[in-house]
Amino acid sequence: MIEELDKIDRQILQVLQEDAKITNTALAAKFKLTATPVYERVKKMEDTGVISKYVALLDPKMVDRNLTIFISISLKNHARSYLTKFKETVDCYDEITECYHIAGNFDFLLKAQLKDMEAYQQFILSKLSVDENIHQVQSSFVLSKNKYSTALMI
Repeated sequence: MIEELDKIDRQILQVLQEDAKITNTALAAKFKLTATPVYERVKKMEDTGVISKYVALLDPKMVDRNLTIFISISLKNHARSYLTKFKETVDCYDEITECYHIAGNFDFLLKAQLKDMEAYQQFILSKLSVDENIHQVQSSFVLSKNKYSTALMI
């Protein structure tokens, strides 16, 4: 899809990644265009899936999610049905903000945002430890966030 994007499309995407709330008029003004062609470009990128959704990024500390943990999971069984079941289960956990099926020493990498260590312990005891297909869990606790961006260079 990237080859179908021209220079203006790419510039529009860069601006939208920085400020998704920018008005169509303000966006058009940045490129010295009228609002209609810019609107049509954005609409096309939404329709084709280049822009998948718009979200508000929250500061975890401001909503009492002070603890960030990366959880590496190794499963006992790797048949498709077990992988699918694990992914569906993780989808139901509000504590998990990201889930990746990975290659290497572990099968999945999860990112969790919780209030504190006690909340993490409850999550492990009441949710992860009840999954009989989990072979190994390794947790890494974030001490500081040195770089964070959702923007993709295009």
